[in-house]
Amino acid sequence: MEHIELFFKSIFIDNMVFATFLGMCSYLAVSKKVSTAVGLGAAVIFVLAITVPLNWLLDQYLLQPGALTWLGEEYASYDLSFLSFIMFIATIATMVQLVEIVVEKFSPSLYNSLGIFLPLIAVNCAILGGSLFMQSREIPTLGLATTYGVGSGIGWFLAILAIAAIREKIRYSNVPPALRGLGITFIITGLMAIGFMSFGGMLTGGDEEEAKAEVTTDTVEAETKLEETKALADNTIKVIE
Repeated sequence: MEHIELFFKSIFIDNMVFATFLGMCSYLAVSKKVSTAVGLGAAVIFVLAITVPLNWLLDQYLLQPGALTWLGEEYASYDLSFLSFIMFIATIATMVQLVEIVVEKFSPSLYNSLGIFLPLIAVNCAILGGSLFMQSREIPTLGLATTYGVGSGIGWFLAILAIAAIREKIRYSNVPPALRGLGITFIITGLMAIGFMSFGGMLTGGDEEEAKAEVTTDTVEAETKLEETKALADNTIKVIE
């Protein structure tokens, strides 16, 4: 259940584009055609699915304060957290280079259409953001880190696919000249972000029920204590009389 909750939360509630607005450069530049958006989105899913769990391992066994205790007690005081950015970016760059080689080998047309934005995945803030969010939210297990990476990638994929489909259709619409191009794209992105905000209550039903149950229990306890206090006061008055 925890994996399912984290998976859907990373796609709809904490969407990289619509919730935190990360990866906007590639999102805006490569979303003119659905075909190129699908290719780049698939590459982002692959890179996030690999780099987030790899960086989780690096964080747990190398970067956190005291993480080097597996080497011996004398290393328990070492703190390599200042290397987080360097190590995370190195892992991401390695995976992006692998994706670039595979895409160039098996789909030269997609490689040419993506152009400079394929190697720029290495410095895409959405990719680095996935690893940094994993670290800051203290995801406890490797499996959950993998789920978070895949879910975040799919969320970014859905965002760029949706805007690419809309931009292909809106090309034939009568858009005011002042809003053509990035202007109308920013407006649509803002509206889509507002729409995705409605998913914020998707996973809070259980929390609300628990809160209501706690409030009900507290109310009953308060009423019971009030009745006991009244009874004690009546008995005291009778004794005095």
